[in-house]
Amino acid sequence: MDGAAGPGDGPAREALQSLSQRLRVQEQEMELVKAALAEALRLLRLQVPPSSLQGSGTPAPPGDSLAAPPGLPPTCTPSLVSRGTQTETEVELKSSPGPPGLSNGPPAPQGASEEPSGTQSEGGGSSSSGAGSPGPPGILRPLQPPQRADTPRRNSSSSSSPSERPRQKLSRKAISSANLLVRSGSTESRGGKDPLSSPGGPGSRRSNYNLEGISVKMFLRGRPITMYIPSGIRSLEELPSGPPPETLSLDWVYGYRGRDSRSNLFVLRSGEVVYFIACVVVLYRPGGGPGGPGGGGQRHYRGHTDCVRCLAVHPDGVRVASGQTAGVDKDGKPLQPVVHIWDSETLLKLQEIGLGAFERGVGALAFSAADQGAFLCVVDDSNEHMLSVWDCSRGMKLAEIKSTNDSVLAVGFNPRDSSCIVTSGKSHVHFWNWSGGVGVPGNGTLTRKQGVFGKYKKPKFIPCFVFLPDGDILTGDSEGNILTWGRSPSDSKTPGRGGAKETYGIVAQAHAHEGSIFALCLRRDGTVLSGGGRDRRLVQWGPGLVALQEAEIPEHFGAVRAIAEGLGSELLVGTTKNALLRGDLAQGFSPVIQGHTDELWGLCTHPSQNRFLTCGHDRQLCLWDGESHALAWSIDLKETGLCADFHPSGAVVAVGLNTGRWLVLDTETREIVSDVIDGNEQLSVVRYSPDGLYLAIGSHDNVIYIYSVSSDGAKSSRFGRCMGHSSFITHLDWSKDGNFIMSNSGDYEILYCEWQWSRTWGEGDVAGGCKQLKNRYESRDREWATYTCVLGFHVYGVWPDGSDGTDINSLCRSHNERVVAVADDFCKVHLFQYPCARAKAPSRMYGGHGSHVTSVRFTHDDSHLVSLGGKDASIFQWRVLGAGGAGPAPATPSRTPSLSPASSLDV
Repeated sequence: MDGAAGPGDGPAREALQSLSQRLRVQEQEMELVKAALAEALRLLRLQVPPSSLQGSGTPAPPGDSLAAPPGLPPTCTPSLVSRGTQTETEVELKSSPGPPGLSNGPPAPQGASEEPSGTQSEGGGSSSSGAGSPGPPGILRPLQPPQRADTPRRNSSSSSSPSERPRQKLSRKAISSANLLVRSGSTESRGGKDPLSSPGGPGSRRSNYNLEGISVKMFLRGRPITMYIPSGIRSLEELPSGPPPETLSLDWVYGYRGRDSRSNLFVLRSGEVVYFIACVVVLYRPGGGPGGPGGGGQRHYRGHTDCVRCLAVHPDGVRVASGQTAGVDKDGKPLQPVVHIWDSETLLKLQEIGLGAFERGVGALAFSAADQGAFLCVVDDSNEHMLSVWDCSRGMKLAEIKSTNDSVLAVGFNPRDSSCIVTSGKSHVHFWNWSGGVGVPGNGTLTRKQGVFGKYKKPKFIPCFVFLPDGDILTGDSEGNILTWGRSPSDSKTPGRGGAKETYGIVAQAHAHEGSIFALCLRRDGTVLSGGGRDRRLVQWGPGLVALQEAEIPEHFGAVRAIAEGLGSELLVGTTKNALLRGDLAQGFSPVIQGHTDELWGLCTHPSQNRFLTCGHDRQLCLWDGESHALAWSIDLKETGLCADFHPSGAVVAVGLNTGRWLVLDTETREIVSDVIDGNEQLSVVRYSPDGLYLAIGSHDNVIYIYSVSSDGAKSSRFGRCMGHSSFITHLDWSKDGNFIMSNSGDYEILYCEWQWSRTWGEGDVAGGCKQLKNRYESRDREWATYTCVLGFHVYGVWPDGSDGTDINSLCRSHNERVVAVADDFCKVHLFQYPCARAKAPSRMYGGHGSHVTSVRFTHDDSHLVSLGGKDASIFQWRVLGAGGAGPAPATPSRTPSLSPASSLDV
């Protein structure tokens, strides 16, 4: 009863809050005007000789004092003409019969504080006051004579005509209600649309100033984000234009898609192993001997626009067919499934098969063998799993039929007879007869015979099969059995339809594995290899399905997904935990390619070595060696890892988890040296200060936690908290002197905090150690040790037009401060010049990821860039080419040929 609110409390409270916010805005405007007057008078004293003022009847200012007087002299009014920069202000003296001060309001009060009473973020949301942004001591628009004081004021958000601000919309995203970027004429004025800026009484001075050349304003989801221009930039036109001279070249791909795909591992005639992950088909040349360490090389076929799902190798061992799934581009247009036939020696696409003919994706592929690979069989992922036969050389469909409503997991031509095709999958084996239609599009026919299990138990799945030299077929099923299917005369009582003269029947069964059989492989010597799921065994079978030899795959690599025969006795084994193993049955297997198995988010690079660390939803924390392209070590975090950062010494690494816990691990021993919990919500960013003495942790509870750290990074103690944000923390960076933090949040705020550390107070004294900066203009020239915040003046040009605020997931500036890399939501990595402070700046754009790119980081020497795919669990290591050497970027870097402002280079 006592806690119940009255019916009128809600509107009254809202009205009170609105009035309070309006009052704060007006107070901030008054402080800004007063600061501008002080700056004007300072310039007047510096530039106008005292005799000029005295000659006009105005007493000379006393001494060299720069203190701001309460108002302007009664006999003159300064007119400040902005040229887009604070340093080019001109002062004109005009006689004015009117009162001193501004023509649109009373003079600023004396003795008032130069900082507004509320704390305000630079983004669209407020941290405590909820009002507009406090402004800088900046430049006023020319003051109007008294007779023109009623001239309508200019709205800063409409300073350019609509025709000059084209809108490009992204149909996949919510469209913002305003242009992404507007050159800000005022840091507060939002016209009549903003309730906080509604006209006041006679004393109101709303929008009586225009800070051109001081700030720019961009909009995300209709929220204005004001960013102040550094004092060293005279004009935005002076900033670099065009894409950067640096380019990226894909150096290495970590990972293999074995968790949820089949037909994904083959060996080419050249000895290269071909497999895929994300949108990239990898050609890997192993180094060393069987069972030895890796260290070979990689080449990449990157012609696909979405994730590759299956492969087939031509009988010549050179040509490869790869099928991709359906997707959408950044404009929401569908990307149709397609099959590419390409040359593995030149990496050139030879033929594009089935564009517009498949639905959802390509599930299985197979080349014919009896006629030197003239035909290609394709099964798509539609509800009917359409089975089609294509002429490879002409890209022409010869026959098509509905296969089954059940999933199809494998397809293949009989190597001795191309008119016989076999498919298998959920609860079925189908034998197809293809006849006629050669050379005539669509005139061929496909007829089906169902495999009959008879007295044998019908399995739930038949994931794989293989043709034997004598014409029989072996199938592996989910019951762990290998069934032998032999040819038999046609039986009219056999269920099914079709005109085949012969059919297949089960002639033998052998129990081979505990659990499902995922892979079968026919070796050159006529023996057969089978790979188990649950038991992870690899078994070699002789004639009559007699077991000859076996080996077991270690549990942490997962089950056997695919088997390929390499050179000599060497075997390649792909596993369900996205590892590629190399070895033989006698000596065992060792990993040559490893990867994560679930969505990735956490990434950090070593401060002095070409190493980097990753973590994600598979709960694995992995340290990678970028030189040897190998996994140095991995541990199980038991929880989802979302962020990480190396201590500047490289001796320890901090890892933030999804439960509010964060760990510090020794990078050599892998031991956990610290285990702390801050709240119960996920941590999104951890960042050490440049000197390694402090650690900042950004949480989804809207708080940044600050810890003091021992010299070796092993011990830490709570130092303070920053609680200014009104939404979850997304990114943060330290200043180069380690005294300030810049942070972004989920509602597009930009906040600055000052930390006055134990240099002033004792290490245990927290009081006063954290202060949020109310006047953000003072941070415009601050230098940042890293730049990973996605919102800020130096990087606002990376945002695409019409963005809804979620299009950019990660950003990283190179250590030499020449370029900035961006990870977006459309599977792309971008490279921009730094600073990137031009709207819709052009970039160099790189594809290959099949999911949203979650993070990008440069290595310590800027020689490489590492990017993480989200759900595709891929890690790309890019080589940075064409860099201009170490050190910070020059003031005016060399420019590339100019491009359209909205253009990108797709590399």
